[in-house]
Amino acid sequence: MALDQSFVGRTYPPTEPYEVGREKIREFAEAVGEANPVYTDPEAAKAFGHPDVIAPPTFVFAITYRAAGEVVQDPQLGLDFSRVVHGSQKFAYTRPVRVGDRLSVTSTIEGIKSLAGNDVLDIRGEVHDEAGEHVVTAWTKLVARAAEEA
Repeated sequence: MALDQSFVGRTYPPTEPYEVGREKIREFAEAVGEANPVYTDPEAAKAFGHPDVIAPPTFVFAITYRAAGEVVQDPQLGLDFSRVVHGSQKFAYTRPVRVGDRLSVTSTIEGIKSLAGNDVLDIRGEVHDEAGEHVVTAWTKLVARAAEEA
């Protein structure tokens, strides 16, 4: 069953702030094989003009994907999450994510379309720090595979 087009443009409340920690950044950088020292060494980060280590560009995915979960779990939307696969992800940064940032995400459904019986859901996540400064916009594309016919 196709998702309701009237949800396009719906915005969900901001998430509770997520505090970015140096250890979380280090763990993430190691997990994705990112060897750039600006992600793990405060002195290397300072040499590049940062006050402390910064997060790799894809670090924010964990925060925005969790926020997109509020959209996915909206019972009115009617999305069957057991059929969902991650389609794509992209980011547009205003500035890097830094140690000590307290980030909130506001998710908006940008698009819903049906392709070959699959529902494609585009979600935009606007990430702001505690001062309300824009940090990054993340776009997540989710695909709900069509139900198999018996």
